[in-house]
Amino acid sequence: MPIRKVLMPPPAMNIAHVSRDVQVPPTPANSGFRTEYTKPSSDDFFGVSFDDTAENNLLSHVLLEVSFVIVVTRVIRFLLKPLRQPRIVSEILGGVLVGPSFLGHNRKFATYAFPDSANFVVRNVGVMGFMYFLFMAGVRTDMSMVWRSAKKHVYIALTGFFVPWFVVIGIGLFMRRSMSDAYGDWLSIGVLGSSTAVTAFPVLYPILKELNILNSEVGRLALSSAIVVDMLGIVAIVILEATVQVKSGSNHGLWCLAAVLLTVAIMYVGTRAAVSRIIRNTPEGKPVDQTYIVAILVGVLVAGFVTDFLGVAIANGPLWLGLMIPDGPPLGTTLVERSDTIIMELLMPFSFMFIGQSTDLAAMGKAWSDLKPICAIVAIGHFTKVVTCLLSGLFIHMPVADGLALGLILTLRGQVDLLLFVHWLQKEVIQPQVYTMMVMLSVLVTAVSTPLIGILYDPTKPYMVNRRRTIQHTPPSTELGVVLKIHDEEDTAKFINFIEASNPTVSSPISIYGLHLVEIVGRGYPRLLDHEKLAQYSTYAIYETIHQAMKVYQESKSECISYKAYTAMSPKRTMFRDICELALINKATLILLPYHKDLPQNHHRIVLVSAVLANAPCSVGILLDKGHFRSNSMLAVNPTDFQAQLHQLVLLFLGGADGREALYYADRMVGNQNVRLTVVRFLAYDGEGDDEMEKKLDDGAVTWFWMKNEMNRRVNYREVEVRNGEETVATVHAMNDNTFDLWIVGRKHGINPVLLRGLEDWSENSELGVMGDYVSSLYCDAAASVLVVQQQVLREQKHWLRRLGLV
Repeated sequence: MPIRKVLMPPPAMNIAHVSRDVQVPPTPANSGFRTEYTKPSSDDFFGVSFDDTAENNLLSHVLLEVSFVIVVTRVIRFLLKPLRQPRIVSEILGGVLVGPSFLGHNRKFATYAFPDSANFVVRNVGVMGFMYFLFMAGVRTDMSMVWRSAKKHVYIALTGFFVPWFVVIGIGLFMRRSMSDAYGDWLSIGVLGSSTAVTAFPVLYPILKELNILNSEVGRLALSSAIVVDMLGIVAIVILEATVQVKSGSNHGLWCLAAVLLTVAIMYVGTRAAVSRIIRNTPEGKPVDQTYIVAILVGVLVAGFVTDFLGVAIANGPLWLGLMIPDGPPLGTTLVERSDTIIMELLMPFSFMFIGQSTDLAAMGKAWSDLKPICAIVAIGHFTKVVTCLLSGLFIHMPVADGLALGLILTLRGQVDLLLFVHWLQKEVIQPQVYTMMVMLSVLVTAVSTPLIGILYDPTKPYMVNRRRTIQHTPPSTELGVVLKIHDEEDTAKFINFIEASNPTVSSPISIYGLHLVEIVGRGYPRLLDHEKLAQYSTYAIYETIHQAMKVYQESKSECISYKAYTAMSPKRTMFRDICELALINKATLILLPYHKDLPQNHHRIVLVSAVLANAPCSVGILLDKGHFRSNSMLAVNPTDFQAQLHQLVLLFLGGADGREALYYADRMVGNQNVRLTVVRFLAYDGEGDDEMEKKLDDGAVTWFWMKNEMNRRVNYREVEVRNGEETVATVHAMNDNTFDLWIVGRKHGINPVLLRGLEDWSENSELGVMGDYVSSLYCDAAASVLVVQQQVLREQKHWLRRLGLV
């Protein structure tokens, strides 16, 4: 009698199978069949069967596999973190660890934990993960960078692509006779050459972001070169795909190329029209509607199906679709914000399991004698790429360490390379042993290169200038360059009145460089935009009214004030570099930052201030405004509103470089006829704790200031001797009668520690210094705004050999 197996629907959570036999009476519908229900084995564990019928628990096993890989990957990532390893290394190793190379090598473990039925699901979901990863990478890519790239970027991209490619192909053809017929196919050699020469932008972006060099000089150069190389790589891959099709017939390759070109043209026209409509229907400043997002994500699967149907790698379609969607707000930003976490944290673990299941180190070891020539060819290719990029960097006058770091960056391997290896394996262009070797070489190259990049390249090195860019060393009759970090409208209002208080005149003009920072979401290439050079101003100025308000003020005092507007798009952690770079290229004397003490909501701003203080190529001012430098009108700023009232300023001079810088800035401000200044100098009783050199410099600065302003009735100067921080605080309390509009203090460098004795442990905001933190706190009960000044810190440039510990 034929037997029909029936799986009983499980109770509760669809995990366990029902353990009972059921007798079904024969009916006309099941006549001739005996129904048999599957019994669980004695190896049931919490209701999950781990026996030969494990395919009946497909969902349970898939969940087990993915959970296991995520945990293993996180553990490996934790262990490798001290070695400065990027995330991609731990993810690949996690997939390999659970594959047949290690845990999966145990047949019983593989049967129980990773049955073939569950692996089938993992492989397909893993391919979908790669598809969405490349789609998001395409969305982040700014295609306009291809034709806007500087000549040096194109030069490095072309030499870094063609030189290694020709070297690998040449050496491969020369060594072909010594290779096994299975590994020495000419098409396989072509794949080795292209995989070594191409540097994928989707691979570089996450690694450079982890290294915090995304918006550094070398980081921008590497990303720009990678975008150019990616365009060459896409063309090369399509040609290789068509070449593979030739095996099926002489005309198949031409038909493949024609179909691909037609598909891209249709996709371009249709996607552009749809995207334009979506953007038109999205209100300004609002995210794109969820319906459109879902439709686009479904379109990714359709694009993958079409390219797979044409015989091209399935991930090409999603990548092309992503490239046709404009990066940044509103569409690109919304897509990344709503999808990136799910793709990276949920789908990509399937992808790395897929990679691990196809990797077999044991099989590679058995064929190692035949693989040695291929390994040598790939190693020579990577070495050639590093040397080529180094020489190209020297040609454009890059330092040796930076050129070497650039070469190592452009050799990094990752997700795109793994997907291509899988594709060529499925097309039988490369053998499984070659595939395993290529995967492990990718891990090795990335694992070795990443920490070396961190050692060789110091992204803060350009800000270490030897020339003094301070207020103290800027003659009064010269222009003062000020970089303003503007966050919102309130910042703009207070900066306008603060600049007015700084007494800009025809003989002492002020150049203002307003910078608005935007977190890079939905974009992969960081940019520093000069609005004077943009054809469409409003496209990039998210807060156009901010820059317009500053422009209105500048036009009202055009004889003594100039203004240039900038917008920087970069990751939060490295936004400080945009501020420092703007100050560097414009040779600014002062960076002026707004400060907000609401730590839970503005923690990033506090971190940003600390980073600027540590790396600034000039002096830094931190303005904590309490309403005294705020205008009521944003768009119609009238300088006479400020001049109509008298402003009381007080300088707490505790000595040191920062105190002297604050004194010189206060001297500039007192030139304004509507400003009254009180200077209080704190001295240690009997000179206890004084540094002789600092004391002489302080005496010289104070003497100069007093001689200059001795006849100025708007300036009041006095000295106070104190024994400790408690007496210093008592003096400040005695002065605090709420008549002052602004407290000015030096941050910390060079202050006699006796003046602050007992206050160091009390301070909570180190970026303001001890005294700046106190006068801005509730304990001081001061209603006045606070300006904390730090003079430019000249830092020693450490040679890369010294960072390696060799010299």
